[in-house]
Amino acid sequence: MALNRREFNFMSLGALAALGQVSAVHSDAHENRRIVLASRPVGKPDPGNFRLETAPIPAPGEGEVLLRTLYLSLDPYMRGRMAEGPSYADNVDIDAVMVGGTISRVVTSRNPAWAEGALVSSFSGWQDYAISDGSDIRPLDPRIQPPSYGLGVLGMPGLTAYVGLLDIGQPKAGDTLVLAASTGAVGSVVGQIGKIKGCRVVGIAGAREKCDYAVKELGYDACVSHYDDDMAEQLAAACPDGIDVYFENVGGTSWEAVMPLLNTFARVPVCGLIAHYNQTELPPGPDRMVALQRLLLVRRIKMQGFIVGDHVDRVPDFVRDVSTWLAAGKIVYREDIVDGLENAPQAFLGLFSGANFGKLVVKVS
Repeated sequence: MALNRREFNFMSLGALAALGQVSAVHSDAHENRRIVLASRPVGKPDPGNFRLETAPIPAPGEGEVLLRTLYLSLDPYMRGRMAEGPSYADNVDIDAVMVGGTISRVVTSRNPAWAEGALVSSFSGWQDYAISDGSDIRPLDPRIQPPSYGLGVLGMPGLTAYVGLLDIGQPKAGDTLVLAASTGAVGSVVGQIGKIKGCRVVGIAGAREKCDYAVKELGYDACVSHYDDDMAEQLAAACPDGIDVYFENVGGTSWEAVMPLLNTFARVPVCGLIAHYNQTELPPGPDRMVALQRLLLVRRIKMQGFIVGDHVDRVPDFVRDVSTWLAAGKIVYREDIVDGLENAPQAFLGLFSGANFGKLVVKVS
């Protein structure tokens, strides 16, 4: 899942009448804990790339607000921000606070536009407190319950699923839709929207527990495990009519199994390649670039990368549709909540081994 806009702040605007009120959360903490980037990873990140620091709680100046972080989103795109070199967004500097979307509360306001106690969508990063001038925060509808949904199904991952599938994938009733990481923050929404649109949905996941969840809870028609040696054969059997839409956010063996099954005029939205984020060199084996180019040409396949922040114009439609589907029970959503900012690094590292089950969120306060 790729994030653009210096920091994509999602504002949930929908009318979610079925959702309850959020109670105020206050803290008597006297210091600001911050997790900073201590060093750039080479290959897979490890705990030594992060450092937990404490500092005084910052004081807002005129026109500013002090934000208390309630929830922090952990997402694969953060791995790219830890690297060195050009990308679609600025990298995190050494000794700087790790970036991340947050749900925060305004605890002190010197800005008349923001009332103390207001819930906001922000990009405060991995820390307890942050200062904002108000230009980079958005109000969070107080009826969203739990408020962490503003980081998931009604936030950036949900919008990624919505625009990637509907605008690029363009599913039609009767199409076969395949998706990797199919029970994750993005994938679970992609698959359920696919079912709403009348597709045959086949997921690719890791643990058998996740495949069972995909079929029994998310309503997929089938799910195969990429841990199985015969995954490619299982996928072919689950897609007897080939694949019309493949939502790509993993790469690796999942893509290798999907590629020969793509139909003429298939569509492949690409929002991430988590299987390759920690690689320092090209994977072993033959160069398949020519084979891919030939496949794209001969079968007239549309393969398009996208950055979710380029599609903020779709937010009103996204919120309207997804909030309606949530209220109607057509979309169910699972979160994997980790308690405590100090546990964010280890939880983040687990993303790359499939340790999380659902949208990974840290409850900070």
